[in-house]
Amino acid sequence: MTDEPSPITVPAGIPALEAAAEGPRVEAPQLLIITGMSGAGRTRAAAVLEDLDWYVVDNLPAQMLTHLVGMLTSGPTGRRAQRLAAVVDVRGREFFADVLEVLDSLRAAGVDHRILFLDASDEALVRRYEQVRRPHPLQGEGRILDGIAAERAVLGDLRERADTVIDTSELNVHDLAREVRSVVAGSTAEVLRVSVLSFGFKYGIPLDADHVVDVRFLANPYWVTELRHLTGRDAPVRDYVLGLPGAVQFIDRYVDALEPVLAGYLNEEKRYVTIAVGCTGGKHRSVAVSEAIAARLRQRGHQVAVSARDLGKE
Repeated sequence: MTDEPSPITVPAGIPALEAAAEGPRVEAPQLLIITGMSGAGRTRAAAVLEDLDWYVVDNLPAQMLTHLVGMLTSGPTGRRAQRLAAVVDVRGREFFADVLEVLDSLRAAGVDHRILFLDASDEALVRRYEQVRRPHPLQGEGRILDGIAAERAVLGDLRERADTVIDTSELNVHDLAREVRSVVAGSTAEVLRVSVLSFGFKYGIPLDADHVVDVRFLANPYWVTELRHLTGRDAPVRDYVLGLPGAVQFIDRYVDALEPVLAGYLNEEKRYVTIAVGCTGGKHRSVAVSEAIAARLRQRGHQVAVSARDLGKE
């Protein structure tokens, strides 16, 4: 009997791996291994990747990586995940021992990967564990520092292989998110998703509104007989509302005022914003103005969706 780990075999039925053995390599998905010290921010890093539309699996036994890659590269092309992130760490306990051999077998089979290692000082890790009042996974009957020391010893070789090491000792959650985004996105422009929603005040303000715009200062088309049965999406109502004194001036100035706000949201890692535009019933003025605001934001390069919550209500 020996303590040598058993050989890692590549399971049959994994197209990307079988193709590598039989002939020219096929395009494999992006595979990012998230690992590092417990308490250094792996969970936050995984959440950031999920927001970037990565398929994320947390606390995955290393041996399951080959199976997971196989499941995600098989089946119809439209259903394959091309960006996979796996959080692999000492919580896997005995299953973690073979992680280096698993990574070697994946690379040899043509599945390239990157390793993101999150680290922090002993002082920072102790402080974080004391704040959450949880034991370190390798602490056993000892102190938190004993668990940290044991983990550093286990992760030493993996840290040396890491493509990127992020020291989170002095980072807050927003700083860490920016660091992770820079690792996976590079120079790709960050996008803020803007939702412009029209509503009627008599039905209540939308609960998820970040900004509420009240356009009841404009004359109500409801009192114009030939416009009453139409909505703000119809040209006659739209032209009427936007032709009112101050309407276009208000819209232009409001969109100008939004620019530093939207930039600030991106800087603070807020990726979604809802602008609620309200009139009395949510049928005429708010609909026309929300469409105009959305159009101007799109012209400035923003990703915008527009909807009418109360259209159709009596």
